[in-house]
Amino acid sequence: MPFLGQLQLGKQGVTENFIKTLKTYFKNHKNMKISVLKNARRENIKEYSGEIIDKLGKNYTAKTIGFTINLKKWRKSQQL
Repeated sequence: MPFLGQLQLGKQGVTENFIKTLKTYFKNHKNMKISVLKNARRENIKEYSGEIIDKLGKNYTAKTIGFTINLKKWRKSQQL
């Protein structure tokens, strides 16, 4: 099983299709690296990561570094 998957977030932002694609990627990957493109509003990266975590569920955590969002899937839900 590959350890790290990569995906790009474009100008449409976080849509239902984007979330569906993430869920299918997490069936084969443990971690995802999402790069935010220039067309997306880069000043909203923290908001994008929060929105992605809200839609995915409690078993996921996010960390933003520069213009990338790193997502990790856990077996148990994480307490914040």
